[in-house]
Amino acid sequence: MAVVSGGTTLIDNGALDAGVSSGSLILLSTQTASASASISFTSGIDSTYDSYVFKFINIHPATDDVYFQFNLSTDGGSNYNVTKTTTSFEAYHNESDSATNLRYATANDLAQSTSDQRLIDLIPTGSGENDMCASGYLQLSNPSSTTYVKHFIASVQANVAGSSNYSWISHTAGYGNTTSAVNAIIFRTSSGNIDDGIISLYGVKKS
Repeated sequence: MAVVSGGTTLIDNGALDAGVSSGSLILLSTQTASASASISFTSGIDSTYDSYVFKFINIHPATDDVYFQFNLSTDGGSNYNVTKTTTSFEAYHNESDSATNLRYATANDLAQSTSDQRLIDLIPTGSGENDMCASGYLQLSNPSSTTYVKHFIASVQANVAGSSNYSWISHTAGYGNTTSAVNAIIFRTSSGNIDDGIISLYGVKKS
């Protein structure tokens, strides 16, 4: 079953969302965070589909200036510690049109590490920032393979506060360096709970 630590609303009926093309994506389950320590999917990730897509909608942490991140499991969620090698770059532009950048995100990449992989950094939730959140997606390819490593690609957008508010996007890709089947995934922030937000799991139909 799919699990949210700390309490959640869970929909797991295999129904199609009206906005999803029936020719490609199949909605498998949706979880809504409510002061949740983590959101994990411990079922539905198997050999049924070639790849799986996780969509993030308005992820809002309870703690100020934290990272939204994930990890993988090969034992149904007992441990989230798959070794990963990854790469990341990001771009930003602020509301006052005074700061822009496109850069490699050295602090976000991993080299044969079992640590959580960062997807977006420094989402503020302090005074006057309660509307700030992050949205995006992660695609995990062929997680049930017992021959190949497990590639993923993610893109997450957030509005971030500074001297002026920023539009900030992070692109991350890499692979879980295991030939064991990956069958669970966890999403959490680097500190504190996920105060609010939705994560949906889709299966990508085989061609």
